[in-house]
Amino acid sequence: MKLLTITICTAVILFACNNEKEKTAEPKLAAAATSTPSEATTQVMPDSITMKNWDSYKTPGDAHKLMASWSGTWTGEVTMWMAPGAEPAKSTSTAVNKMVLGGRYLQSSHKGKFNNMPFEGMSTLAFDNARKVYISSWIDNMSTGVMAMEGPWDAATKSITLTGRMVDPGTGKLTDVKEVFKPLDNNYQVMEMFATGPDGKEFKTMEIKYTRKN
Repeated sequence: MKLLTITICTAVILFACNNEKEKTAEPKLAAAATSTPSEATTQVMPDSITMKNWDSYKTPGDAHKLMASWSGTWTGEVTMWMAPGAEPAKSTSTAVNKMVLGGRYLQSSHKGKFNNMPFEGMSTLAFDNARKVYISSWIDNMSTGVMAMEGPWDAATKSITLTGRMVDPGTGKLTDVKEVFKPLDNNYQVMEMFATGPDGKEFKTMEIKYTRKN
């Protein structure tokens, strides 16, 4: 809130200075020398922004405590399908999770192999207190884009279903993707990825079974 107030005040000052430049320089300097803080223009904040709802928005809650419980090092059994009905490719991976920025975001670093080449990826998971949804971002060394997804927690299945879009390198166009993340307990998790196949139907592209290492 303090930063927002400073930014608004700065914008007001710059606007005022630009208006004065259109007049004469010397009167502007004289006015600046005699002005006081009480004479500064007051910028009225939107009614929706109050200290109460700002504090509620920025304060980590139960969803963030749940995310924090996933911190640590995990080993992954990776199964991938390059096309519907294709033979799966299997490998292993490691994920290191930690909460950052005061317990507000879960940052994960992933390492493994893809087609016998070193693979690295980074993800960030957030829970937006205002919108009540989880938001994830993903980048890796096999692309130059960012995959962003979001979705709610399903209390019935105790899982998060995230949906979004990513670039299809073959066409350069965006395609729909879905991730289902299910923490089975404190030591086991399952993540499934789905994409749209050539026939326009959804199929599973990847499954990772995570086991906590520490």
